[in-house]
Amino acid sequence: MKNVEIEGKRWESGKNYVILQSIPGAGRPPIFQIPIIEMIAVNNLGIQFGKRVLFQDVNLKFTPGNCYGIIGANGAGKSTLMRILSDQLSPTHGTVTMGPGERMSVLEQDHFKFDDCTVLNTVLQGHTVLWDIMQEKDALYAKPDFSDADGIRASELEEKFAELEGWNAESDAAALLSGLGIKEERHNMLMRDLSGNEKVRVLLAKALYGNPDNLLLDEPTNDLDLETVAWLEDYLSKFENTVLVVSHDRHFLDSVCTHTLDIDYNKVTLFAGNYSFWYESSQLALRQQQQQNKKAEEKRKELLEFIQRFSANVAKSKQTTSRKKMLEKLNIEEIQPSSRRYPGIIFTPEREVGNKILEVHGLTASVDGETLFRDVNFQIEKGDKVAFLSHDPRAMTALFEIIMGNRKPDAGSYDWGQTITTAYLPLDNSAFFNTDMNLVDWLCQFSDDSSEIYLKGFLGKMLFSGEDVLKKASVLSGGEKMRCMISRMMLRNANTMVLDSPTNHLDLESIQAFNNTLQGFKGVILLSSHDHEFIQTVCNRIIELTPNGIIDKMMDYDDYITDEKVAAAKERLYAK
Repeated sequence: MKNVEIEGKRWESGKNYVILQSIPGAGRPPIFQIPIIEMIAVNNLGIQFGKRVLFQDVNLKFTPGNCYGIIGANGAGKSTLMRILSDQLSPTHGTVTMGPGERMSVLEQDHFKFDDCTVLNTVLQGHTVLWDIMQEKDALYAKPDFSDADGIRASELEEKFAELEGWNAESDAAALLSGLGIKEERHNMLMRDLSGNEKVRVLLAKALYGNPDNLLLDEPTNDLDLETVAWLEDYLSKFENTVLVVSHDRHFLDSVCTHTLDIDYNKVTLFAGNYSFWYESSQLALRQQQQQNKKAEEKRKELLEFIQRFSANVAKSKQTTSRKKMLEKLNIEEIQPSSRRYPGIIFTPEREVGNKILEVHGLTASVDGETLFRDVNFQIEKGDKVAFLSHDPRAMTALFEIIMGNRKPDAGSYDWGQTITTAYLPLDNSAFFNTDMNLVDWLCQFSDDSSEIYLKGFLGKMLFSGEDVLKKASVLSGGEKMRCMISRMMLRNANTMVLDSPTNHLDLESIQAFNNTLQGFKGVILLSSHDHEFIQTVCNRIIELTPNGIIDKMMDYDDYITDEKVAAAKERLYAK
């Protein structure tokens, strides 16, 4: 609390208010009290690079208790907006302001910045005010000639330290690290000695530490396993301040977001509701737009019924109450069709699978003497859409590489049925793109029909148009390579899909289109993924690979992760 004298008046400022009172009457009631509204306010914001305008004239307010999911096509400016909000990039025009004394925390993207720090100290630096106090305090006490003035200053620092609950700092930081899967024995290690995956988790803990007023997270679920993502969803659902998040993980966005901020062709629009609400409502609005003969009143009734249905379906959400309030306040006119383009992913099996699909007998695989899985036995049946899980993602890649004939197992065998044709999406596709061929010629390698029109049709479905099809395969982005690989898969007309992390590098539009297609696919699917929504909506069977055996259950993913018998089996099979 501060007392500031201004023009004969005393301003007393607290966290959420300012009181104005006359100086002589310090003990008398205040003349008036002005509430301070905590928020991030964006006024007339615009950014452009050369002649390219990303967005302009953006006016927004982000308020506490809400989580804003920022979506947009690749290159639309999602990360740019986050950098402007966090003062890492200056806008072309406009301003970003926060409430007085508010603290902002940002998920670091530089994974080497804290290499010389211990893990625990890296997290503590997330609360910059507390960290500075701790550093100054330690420096004072280390002085050989500690003076009276030093003593007074130390006393002041100790008071501030106590106000910020500094005595709990290390235990709070350790709890965050443990929640994110960093074991206690690693807390005093140097950051440089951690794996890339562990560094990501520590930097996430740093961003979350100290209950910041404003939290900015750019792709926070990258490199996290499904269990850790679930922990983060739970943590953010209880977070009472302001959160802005960019993510390609739809389940994560749906679990934590109260609002969706859509960046679409230089326009930034804020919508109430999570990603699924935005997607489904925009698709409904698009269908209505195309139904020219439908009366306006009928369309309005249809939209209202949709809102009611959606509101009823958020019962499982941790933010049900706030979500429903948002939807209740929603103006029907706010629902607009999106101009977003979705790729046309279509898989048409040439023939139906027979009775024998895949039999696996006693498969074992290891890396550098470390067992990934041992003595794996299973049989794939008609209608199976199987999600493979493991604490070690290398296990799924090893299994897929073995059954696709690209790797030899340490032991065991596998046998495909005669009717089976496979389409494989590997985790590492780099070998496919070590060429200067253009995309038409590249795709021609995998097609029986070499007609340019035919091949351009497949590339067009994956949003490669005009001059794009003449790009060299070697210069494609990660997302473009994935879309080329999906085009290759479509050409095969396979009845069995083997997909290793199919959502990697894809934007939300491609993920959504891929997901929708696989839900309706008439063949067999074997996949691994970090995308909760993908697994939950596509798969009807779960096989978890462990060093000591497998768990094989005919159930959906949500039931699997809450099943007590499964939890007990996992604890036993992962035990060293």
